[in-house]
Amino acid sequence: MSECLKTQVTYVDGHGGDQVEAYLARPDGETRRGGVVVIHHMPGYDRASKEIVRRFAELGYDAICPNLYWREAPGAAPDDAAATARAQGGVPDERLLGDVAGAAALLRGLETSNGKVGVIGYCSGGRQSVLAACNLDLDAAVDCYGAFVTGTPPETSLLRGNLVTQLPNLRAPLLGLFGNEDSYPSPEQVNELDEILTANGKPHEFHRYDDAGHAFFAVDRPSYRVAAANDGWERIEAFFATHLAAASEGS
Repeated sequence: MSECLKTQVTYVDGHGGDQVEAYLARPDGETRRGGVVVIHHMPGYDRASKEIVRRFAELGYDAICPNLYWREAPGAAPDDAAATARAQGGVPDERLLGDVAGAAALLRGLETSNGKVGVIGYCSGGRQSVLAACNLDLDAAVDCYGAFVTGTPPETSLLRGNLVTQLPNLRAPLLGLFGNEDSYPSPEQVNELDEILTANGKPHEFHRYDDAGHAFFAVDRPSYRVAAANDGWERIEAFFATHLAAASEGS
């Protein structure tokens, strides 16, 4: 646990070579450590997302959150940027992959990096975390109630298609945290995800919470569930400690 943190706005080399704004937080000191890419939820690159980045820095990781809506609305307030991005159809999957790859490369390029990077996402970011783990070289991935990893998005949804055909390509261990009262993803969709990963021999660990629906981590919303969120954070900490720790000497 780090008491002293350094935070800054920086830029990553995103999809197509675009310079994309990002929020970076780092613990003090030169200890070799893993990195975490935080994928923000659909409401955008907001205060809550930046608080999560700082929490990972407090836990001892270099952490970064790219602003996925930077191209649509550079410098705009999060609500306005999210509305603009939604009006333009949301974030294309290919672009998301380029932006996350750029964020991971920045973390691996830090002098404190041990070479390992994990990814975590909430809401739409949960789906995007799984997408990234199916396509990029990452060491761990966390899906917090990502909608339509399985299942069929409604025609009105801005989310892209599901990831069923990509799941056999999952490259990193996956931790999934879900509410049993959620509709997107529903318990049935979580079951389908579990079955596909199991059939393909992909390492994964799922935890489901009663009396919790979508966004149960969100402390500033009525959906917040203290017990589920606290247990979820403990599991995230343990999962990243296992998969992002420095390699043993000589390995």
